[in-house]
Amino acid sequence: MIITSARFTVIHSLKRRIRVSVPVIKRVREKAYILSILLSKHTGVKSVEVSHVSGNAIILFNPASISFNRLTELLDTLVLTLSKRPPLKAVRPEGKAPFDTEPHERTVAVGGMTCASCALLIELVLNRRGDVQRAEVNLASETMCVYGSISQEELTGVLRRIGYKVSPLNTLSQRKLHMAREEERLRRSRRRLLICAILSAPVMALGMAMPSSRVLRFLEFVLTVPVVFWAGRPFFERSAALARDGRANMDSLIAIGSGSAFLYSTAAMVTDDSHLYFESVTGIITLVLLGRYLEERAKASAADAIRKLLDMQPPTAAVINNGVERRVSVDDVKVGDDVLVRPGERVPLDGVVLWGSSAVDESMVTGESAPVVKTCGDRLTGGTINIDGCVCLRISAVGADTVLSGIIRMVDRAQSSKAPIQRLADRVSSRFVPAVMSISALTALYWLARGYPLSNAFINAVSVLVISCPCALGLATPAAVMTAAGRAARDGIFIHDAESLQKACSIDTLLLDKTGTITEGRPVVTDFYNRSTLDNHDIAALLASAERHSEHYYAAAILDYAMGMGLSPTEPTTFESFVGKGVKAQVNGRTVLVGSELFLRDQDVPIGQLLSSPSELLTSEGKTSVLVAVDGLPVGILAVSDNPRATSRTAIGRLHSMGINTVMVTGDNHRAASHIAGLVGITEVISSATPEHKVKVIAKYKEKGHVVAMVGDGVNDAPALASCDVGFAVGRGTDIAKETAQVTLVSGNLLKVADTIELSRKTMSVIKQNLFWAFAYNVIAIPIAAAGILNPTIASAAMALSSVSVLTNSLRLRA
Repeated sequence: MIITSARFTVIHSLKRRIRVSVPVIKRVREKAYILSILLSKHTGVKSVEVSHVSGNAIILFNPASISFNRLTELLDTLVLTLSKRPPLKAVRPEGKAPFDTEPHERTVAVGGMTCASCALLIELVLNRRGDVQRAEVNLASETMCVYGSISQEELTGVLRRIGYKVSPLNTLSQRKLHMAREEERLRRSRRRLLICAILSAPVMALGMAMPSSRVLRFLEFVLTVPVVFWAGRPFFERSAALARDGRANMDSLIAIGSGSAFLYSTAAMVTDDSHLYFESVTGIITLVLLGRYLEERAKASAADAIRKLLDMQPPTAAVINNGVERRVSVDDVKVGDDVLVRPGERVPLDGVVLWGSSAVDESMVTGESAPVVKTCGDRLTGGTINIDGCVCLRISAVGADTVLSGIIRMVDRAQSSKAPIQRLADRVSSRFVPAVMSISALTALYWLARGYPLSNAFINAVSVLVISCPCALGLATPAAVMTAAGRAARDGIFIHDAESLQKACSIDTLLLDKTGTITEGRPVVTDFYNRSTLDNHDIAALLASAERHSEHYYAAAILDYAMGMGLSPTEPTTFESFVGKGVKAQVNGRTVLVGSELFLRDQDVPIGQLLSSPSELLTSEGKTSVLVAVDGLPVGILAVSDNPRATSRTAIGRLHSMGINTVMVTGDNHRAASHIAGLVGITEVISSATPEHKVKVIAKYKEKGHVVAMVGDGVNDAPALASCDVGFAVGRGTDIAKETAQVTLVSGNLLKVADTIELSRKTMSVIKQNLFWAFAYNVIAIPIAAAGILNPTIASAAMALSSVSVLTNSLRLRA
């Protein structure tokens, strides 16, 4: 039994287990905890799993102690109480100025991260705070999403204290500035590397010659000093900041290794010891800088998707004020301003056309290459291209509220989120640096215990420090996810999170809605069979008014049919929509019912006389019968036709070749559904399915062990999209910020579903390769270094190449 309350929805139900969606707890951690505690205290409830991230709860109960109906009543009462309760205020440190405690999401750029340990450290520090509900760091893009009540100033201060810089990414201009800073930082890194290499080359040559001349040894020292204290300065600064906080990361290993080698060699030079390791010091720093520079270049390539999206917004806009035009920054434009857009220009922000008309390239949000004509009253999306006319629009959204910002935010979120497969790497990385320091110390003790001189023990310990690489482990998953999410966005596929990307590779059963998914979603009324004494025009007028506020695909076809007869809809007195079934409205004192056979039967309409030969003929032709009743009596049948998309048959064939079983699940009648299924190559059809029935169908397949995906329009399919493993919502790009599914396809092309699954499989293959080589590298390299087989220079080169190889492998996903 599926129950939908105003406060929660049961999206999956078994005999002893239910899964519910509770909007009031979504992204409100304290309310999720309270709901879990209150439910757990009740007799009959065995266990409760509540997620404040998704707003879902899974409840295991004993039907002998508490019935399903009693449980839902209890849940309804508790949720009502929670909805009235104000959110708990975050605990502030004493003496701190108060700030807004309303939870919100911030995306910021984090400067100074060098390895996976940095990202984990930042997450650890922030997630322990009472004013932070969730913090996720993306090492590959050097960005972070923070959800909570922490202010920008407090966030900046917390990260500055542990050695990192923070800059906000609230507007597209700030993001562009961040990208420009990254490009400048890459140029500085290149200059630093070149100067360091020029200074290191003679030192390494002299080191290999092992000169006995004091002048040459002193020359080594002089050339090494700028390498250590200028080129290597960031390593020492960051490791010192972390040390003050009692922490360590990859920079700590580099700083300890190169710093101790420099101090040892300086002392040896003063005492005329023959063992100097200046060439190892310069080699370590130079090769680490080389690795970091190559990493930065690879990260910049992976961030191309965000960069191209940012380039879609022009930096300025022509604002019209009292007939005077002035060019201002888009950041200075306000909601309600009038903006002029000339031919060939990009629309700066979202708005509504006041005057003028033009063909507009909306491929950014629709995936369709054909331009769309826009006239007075039509909406324009920022970033689209005005092709051939001059239009003036009134701005309706600015900053983070624009569609383009929503698209970038979604790509950012997907790139920043963590796939479940990354958890193992995170656990290893969090313990990696202390473990390597311990192994290095044990290496030195081992060689000393065997009677070797201090110089041998020392150099082997340094090799262990510099050859270890947590960066490769930390980059293995996010680099691949970031590249894949960017590639998908470029192709009009918007993936909400990394977990969905991982799940998609295992899909073996795909359920597809018919209308608007397999078909074009642009139905037309082809016939009307009047079975009453009412005039066709009178019935059409009633139909248009009844369907005026409906969101169903057929509503637009019925309105077009009525307006084609020269009729205009009037405002209904009352309107009620029954999702997946039909509508009921009061029009001019008459009760109008429009919908399926099942809907009219539920409304006690005697429809026997309607279900005669016309209805059978329509269904055999693949047309859908929409039944009409007025004042409780049947009046006629509308024939609605919706043809399959041109790519649907090809897409279904490709999915079958990938080993995926396809099933059509539709609210339409069986004969019409079977006709369309036959045209596209689907053999399994479930017809007359209500939204609740679709959820049950998904549950049935999942109970059999299948990984189930659903493709739907995101409106009446919302419960099914929420209950399956991976939901694909077909819609326009303007809808992508809505969390109706895990994946949004802006073009509605079913080939994109196959593309997503293929991309997921390739991404998981690349991630597994990256993790294997990252683990294998450290497992093999550290014992070799401890055995004294490698000197620190070769060890640092191997370490640099390990990270670069992981990034290079991930970039293969761009092709």
